[in-house]
Amino acid sequence: MLYDVIVVGYGAAGAATAIAAHDAGARVLLLEKMPYAGGLSVVSAGGARIAFDADAAFAYLTATCGGRTPPAVLRRLALGMVELPSWMRALGSAIGAQVRVRPSLGNYPFEGFDQLGYVEVADLPADPARAIAHQGLGANFFGLLVEHVRRRGIDVRLAAPVRSLLREDDGRITGLRFEKHGKTHEAWATGGVVLACGGFEADAELQSQYFETQGVLPASFLGNTGDGIRMAQAVGADLWHMWHFHGPYGFRHPDPAFRYGLYPKNFPMWTPGHQSAPLPVMPWILVDQRGRRFANEYEPYPGDTGVRHFAHFDATRAQHTRLPTCMLLDAAGFRMYPLGRAVANDPDLGYTWSADNSQELANGLFRRADSWAELAALAGLDAQALQQTVARWNAACDAGLDTDFDRRPETMAPLREPPFYVAEVWPLVINTQGGPVHDEHQRVLDAQGRPIAGLYAAGELGSAFGHVYMAGGNLAECLVGGRVAARHITASQRCGLKRASQPASV
Repeated sequence: MLYDVIVVGYGAAGAATAIAAHDAGARVLLLEKMPYAGGLSVVSAGGARIAFDADAAFAYLTATCGGRTPPAVLRRLALGMVELPSWMRALGSAIGAQVRVRPSLGNYPFEGFDQLGYVEVADLPADPARAIAHQGLGANFFGLLVEHVRRRGIDVRLAAPVRSLLREDDGRITGLRFEKHGKTHEAWATGGVVLACGGFEADAELQSQYFETQGVLPASFLGNTGDGIRMAQAVGADLWHMWHFHGPYGFRHPDPAFRYGLYPKNFPMWTPGHQSAPLPVMPWILVDQRGRRFANEYEPYPGDTGVRHFAHFDATRAQHTRLPTCMLLDAAGFRMYPLGRAVANDPDLGYTWSADNSQELANGLFRRADSWAELAALAGLDAQALQQTVARWNAACDAGLDTDFDRRPETMAPLREPPFYVAEVWPLVINTQGGPVHDEHQRVLDAQGRPIAGLYAAGELGSAFGHVYMAGGNLAECLVGGRVAARHITASQRCGLKRASQPASV
């Protein structure tokens, strides 16, 4: 099978790459190892970060990446974020979808934070919407891309895992091997192969080697197991940002066969110094295995930095005293609203959080006690330390001031009404930012900083983010990186030419 561009992974990055390459005249093959498309994109919040000013976006990205990403890569991402609204509006207009652009401050008050926004797909026509098995803005976002892949007649193969890249003697990547229906197939790419197959949030071995925090649970997708990372490594790719992952703290289901972490209730993000509207009440606190609070439970972006506190190693006790952590609530907090949720791209997920949290109490996810002393015994905590922590917290709520960790006062609720409740809490990973290093053209680089000819990466795989995450940033990278890679490949002289020699497998 001969193509100009082969794309590995059918999430937003793969779809955007395929669309852009097709529109530039390329013959495209799009491969997905799962029997369904969507990756993480289809269950995302559905907003890709855009910018109204490229210089401001570049300044913000520079601070966000903490000096770990080359300026040329960030400059190209910033320019692409400015271009995104017009491209998305054109896609939406072609099928009658409603695309909206709205301003939204960056999560952190770095320079340029006030020149950012989101592009979202507010509504899809009935036919494209029916093709997606999910609901919400993420499903709309991905559904728009799916419809354009379908309308272009792009060759898509689902349940077709890629096993290895193919390369010529000079090192150029010219194709790959994939499986379909139990048989191995080879496909050749005259222009290039784009790895858009996500990170490694569902791979325990890579997590154990690269995450400082252990016990991390995948939250939304089991298909991202580092395939693209290993394939790129096999042909000499350098790696970056392998430590950096994005996720909140959440719950481990008592049934060990349930492989997903469960999210806590979703809370709005806020920007320090620029939050005028009150935030909702979060009726819990977190305590470590010593019975002590250790962090602000409601930081500006709970889904980003929420996991970082769990990496702490208590050297005096020679153990990780925050794995697991205990979530504490009283009766008023327990009945306030559903305390968690399950969100995953998996037709077999089969879990819905109960409206009154009763199912989670019955299955043992939460446990109940009539006193703090009884709860301490249930959770294996020091009763005196726990009671001191709760008393200090209740005093902080009365004063409207958390002098320990600066939690916003309107989010605080005292823990006074028995019975009391406890749940174990663990770090969750939504997506990883690590993977092969790429340049501003999305070309994968080797350990000497040289492009590996014919190999590109887009989206979550080898993300630019290397310090803190920007909400909507990976969706922006999916579209921007995919389009950049497609344009660079289709502008090359090899695109459309037949392969000159038989490559060897890697």
